[in-house]
Amino acid sequence: MPLAVARALARETYRQNLTMNPGGLPAETALYQPIKAFLERQGYEVKGEVRNCDVVACRGDEKPIIIEMKLRFNLALVLQGIDRLMLSDRVYLAVPRKSRGLSPESAGARRLCRRLGLGLILVGARGVTVVEEPVPYRPRPAKRRTELLLGEFARRQGDMNIGGQTRAAIVTAYRQDALRCARALAEAGAMRLPELRAAPGGPHAGAILQRDVYGWFTRVGRGTYALSPAGTGALVRFADAVAVLDPPSAAAVAA
Repeated sequence: MPLAVARALARETYRQNLTMNPGGLPAETALYQPIKAFLERQGYEVKGEVRNCDVVACRGDEKPIIIEMKLRFNLALVLQGIDRLMLSDRVYLAVPRKSRGLSPESAGARRLCRRLGLGLILVGARGVTVVEEPVPYRPRPAKRRTELLLGEFARRQGDMNIGGQTRAAIVTAYRQDALRCARALAEAGAMRLPELRAAPGGPHAGAILQRDVYGWFTRVGRGTYALSPAGTGALVRFADAVAVLDPPSAAAVAA
């Protein structure tokens, strides 16, 4: 059969399966023929449902290719792929290019496949595309991100956040520095930047007051700042976070 005819038949089969399913997704078996034709064009002998493996392809003395198919990229598919790695290190996951749930083309899905040493195949009306090969994963260390992580960890005082929270305001090291400035202004009134820099956490006072990310400060003169109503409210809202900060400096208390 001419190659152009085979490709046309594969596309038509895929489209028919799309039409037959009201949800807009093909039957899982609709992935088989395009994948089989794709591999056979590369000289593989392909058979379906061999010892619980959806697709097995062999070529000469090479290690077998094993492909597990699902209508969506999900945990069940990933677990199947991990199990098949005990049989061969050439394991692919195959899903429709357009599927519900997590997009198989997303950076997260592709990164997961690379991390596990699994290949990833996308099947669409225009054919079969291999987007990830099953190769050993060698992550590139993110040195700068690690430095930022450890720096943030070291700068924070106490543990003021509940892991997993998404809607509550996170008490970061930056927010703690801003709270130090707010506390100093609440206790001493308007202060100049040199005085604030002398307070605990003060080395960052200039950038914090000038940027005023939270709207807690008011500039009352050249280089002189006071606490805004929002800043007063923040000291109440984050009272628990303020309580774990270093005590105010002697200069701030004397002022």
